[in-house]
Amino acid sequence: MKKEEQVMMGLRDLLNKMASLNKSKMKDSFKDYKSSEVHCIEYIGGNVDSNVTKLAESFYVTRGAISKLSRKLIEKGIIESYQKPDNKKEIYFRLTTQGEEINKIHKKLHKEFQERDKVVFEQITEEQFDSMIRFVEKYSKHLDSEIEKQGVDIINQNDFE
Repeated sequence: MKKEEQVMMGLRDLLNKMASLNKSKMKDSFKDYKSSEVHCIEYIGGNVDSNVTKLAESFYVTRGAISKLSRKLIEKGIIESYQKPDNKKEIYFRLTTQGEEINKIHKKLHKEFQERDKVVFEQITEEQFDSMIRFVEKYSKHLDSEIEKQGVDIINQNDFE
């Protein structure tokens, strides 16, 4: 097997294992929410003046998919929309108190998962981290270029409906 195949299979395997390990706690904590909703909440909680365009770009989905998702979150009382006094055209989103609570739980779970995996990362040298980061950035830029060339929405649209 070629090294690039080993890397790709290894990354896929790692992500699948992480998802499998994290799934039950995430599911228990967010029974009434899809993962796309939780990740949208996370994005809005971490980014001032989030709007449909920024969310769509971040998740690599259409603005229509984000509009539909944001409407659901508004109906659930998780986010609210607002406009700036100097720009009545653009609509932005922020978390409600309920949304902040969901975001806090999500952050807490991520810290718990990081703590679980800390034993591995403590063994990694700065040089190894730098090398991995360079690889991820380089590969990500390549995929960004391919996405742009092909006009592909990479996240399953069904999760956003």
